[in-house]
Amino acid sequence: MKRAAIVIAVLGMCMGSFGQDKPAAQSAAGAGQTAAAAPQGKRSPAAKTQPEFEAYKTAAALTDPAQLEKAAGDFATKFPDSELRILLYREAMHGYQNANNGDKMEEMGRKALAIDPDDPEALLAVAQVLAEGTRDTDIDRDQKVAEAKKNADRALVTIDTDVSTMNNTPERVDQYKRFLKSEAYAILGTLASNAKNYAEAETNLKKSVEVFPEQVDSVAVLRLAVALDMQNKIPDALKYANQAVDLTKDHPDSPAGKAARAEQDRLTKLNGGK
Repeated sequence: MKRAAIVIAVLGMCMGSFGQDKPAAQSAAGAGQTAAAAPQGKRSPAAKTQPEFEAYKTAAALTDPAQLEKAAGDFATKFPDSELRILLYREAMHGYQNANNGDKMEEMGRKALAIDPDDPEALLAVAQVLAEGTRDTDIDRDQKVAEAKKNADRALVTIDTDVSTMNNTPERVDQYKRFLKSEAYAILGTLASNAKNYAEAETNLKKSVEVFPEQVDSVAVLRLAVALDMQNKIPDALKYANQAVDLTKDHPDSPAGKAARAEQDRLTKLNGGK
């Protein structure tokens, strides 16, 4: 799903160190020193025994999401109290995300939330699938929309309280948090756009674009252009439509690329051809 490449890059920086954690029984002193240097955020999950840690590393080395899902389930059965279970479900969740399998992404996100209901990554994964996949004809549409909004709003709180700062520089933690916030605002903007609340969509989509300028999401930019268009803010809408076209220049025939060019053409005509 959206921004898969940056998901991989940011998660590689901010989650990769989890796999290097020593079992808690072997690293209490070092963990105490790290916590003193970075007191904010939750402690990184850690294994209680060496066999648990070795089993985790074996499962985490898998790259196929279906295999990783099975390994996560097997690990959770063998180590039902392990703190590392959530890491495996998150990895499977991201694997399905990169495979564009929303149903399985949501399923893995819900398994992660069953372990930690405040986990910001899992909250956003479930919220994103619901926001992108819910249709007006769905019988449970209102319930899905409410859950997506609740999850995104909650993630905006837990991003600041629950993201571990251990084994990472302040700069990388800051980038990771801003990436997650960008995702949360994009989801809220999508929900507002779907509800035709374009002023609210504009506010949230601008936040999404501005909070993580390192890699702007072309879909969020396009939705921002449409939200402005629907409010008759044509010059501003055209500015973002032009940006969406530029962001999709390498993939002009993709759905986002085609939609961006169609919106650009429409707005250019409305703006007197300029």
